[in-house]
Amino acid sequence: MNRETLVKNIKAKNSFLCIGLDTDINRIPAHLHKEKDPVFAFNKQIVDATIDYCIAYKPNLAFYEALGPKGLESLAKTMEYIPEEVFTIADAKRGDIGNTAALYAKTFYETYAFDSVTVAPYMGKDSVTPFLEYKDRWVILLALTSNSGSQDFQNLVLKETGDEVYKMVIKKSMTWADAKQLMYVVGATQASKLKEIRAIAPDHFLLIPGVGAQGGNLQQVVANGINSDCGLIVNSSRGIIYAGNDKDFAKAAKQAASKLQQEMRTYLDKI
Repeated sequence: MNRETLVKNIKAKNSFLCIGLDTDINRIPAHLHKEKDPVFAFNKQIVDATIDYCIAYKPNLAFYEALGPKGLESLAKTMEYIPEEVFTIADAKRGDIGNTAALYAKTFYETYAFDSVTVAPYMGKDSVTPFLEYKDRWVILLALTSNSGSQDFQNLVLKETGDEVYKMVIKKSMTWADAKQLMYVVGATQASKLKEIRAIAPDHFLLIPGVGAQGGNLQQVVANGINSDCGLIVNSSRGIIYAGNDKDFAKAAKQAASKLQQEMRTYLDKI
């Protein structure tokens, strides 16, 4: 999916909501365990219930890989079920070089037909460029994450420039690709630093996980991070897909997604 289509979808749905399909076999409602493929049965109902309110879905690969071949089959079926016009994100956080990176790119862009994949930048340019060779596909580079361990490296200050490491990652990677192919992950709990990130990368889309169950505040994210194209994809996972835990789980997910979309609409109306 190219940038123009992504922006068009945001405007059409008055939403920049991404729903994380972090589908835990141990948390899905008990009645679904009678299904041949409980994970896909859960995802299908979540998609059916929420598709009017979101512009993207983000399967977290760990939840599928942990189940072995059956989990990957559930992932493949989920990707086939999500309509083509909806942006899809492989939350994979891959980071390697050479043939390995090229095969990761092939896995997500060709085998599973994702529009984008999260990539860890620690190994530098040659761990990212294989993903950039695909037209109308995106790299979402880890920049500033919400976890407490992010302090270990991401916020260290470089003596040469005075920049924190995460700023150096953004500045350097912007020489590898433009805003039509490169996004950045910025945790919602890091909203106070979004203004500084926007000053560095005014045009790039930012994937913002952590709104909802992880404590991120949507109003603060928008105030510091929105641009003229919106420029934000805000993810909520547990807060939506586990809003209910019984046979009405999809209805509860719909209500949670609708509530977020309505709030997002008020912000989009102002740009």
